[in-house]
Amino acid sequence: MQDYWYKQTKEKPLFPDLIWSKPENKLTAGKLLIIGGNAHGFTAPATAYAEAVNAGTGTVRVLLPDSLSKTVGRQFSAGEFATSTPSGSFSQQALAEFMDLSVWADGVLIAGDLGRNSETTVLLEKYVSKSKALLTLVNDAVDDFVTTTNGITERQDTLLVLSLNQLQKLYSTLKLPTAVTHSMDLLRLVEALHELTLKFPFFVITHHLGQIMVAIGGEVSTTPKDQPLTQIAAHASVWWLQNPSKPFEALTSSLVSP
Repeated sequence: MQDYWYKQTKEKPLFPDLIWSKPENKLTAGKLLIIGGNAHGFTAPATAYAEAVNAGTGTVRVLLPDSLSKTVGRQFSAGEFATSTPSGSFSQQALAEFMDLSVWADGVLIAGDLGRNSETTVLLEKYVSKSKALLTLVNDAVDDFVTTTNGITERQDTLLVLSLNQLQKLYSTLKLPTAVTHSMDLLRLVEALHELTLKFPFFVITHHLGQIMVAIGGEVSTTPKDQPLTQIAAHASVWWLQNPSKPFEALTSSLVSP
């Protein structure tokens, strides 16, 4: 068996000490910034907010485009707002708010529902290149980066929470020799993730065949679980910001936490 593959179950967590030592005081439980939404929807950031609170983060702030201020401002008290484009997605002028709030936060989750706007794509690329935050990307926040890899192949402290389709695109963009397919067995995907994260500094979470897989620096853990990507990303972000020096242990433990 590969010595880089660690198998976890809810009954037998790989890192029980990390779970037992989880912060219980909000003052020491960390600060998470969630970014997302567009004029036509904010389900992803709203879901991420609820899951981050459930995961035990200390403070959560949610940054939305100001096109949503009238429709959700009163319903969603955690929302703060940045400049939007005429179509209702974040504009490039929102970069200042992205950067300022990132300095406040211990971790940043770009949760998606961004509206597939070209100006927002440019904004994200600028933010990723400038920000030093512990950064998690999920849903359509990942889409541009798996087809261009702009800024993520060298960036430290970056977690990509990917569907298998997005992982396929990433492997194709990077011109890696392994072809990721829906028919591949678990062992082959573990080997592929091992090779990918030995070569590049970013972290990966994906799921396949009823298993959620965490890959960092060549190490891979698998946990039997079926959970939407937004929920996975929110819990992972919280555990990571609370254990920044132990990302593999934190992300793996986030999958079996209460």
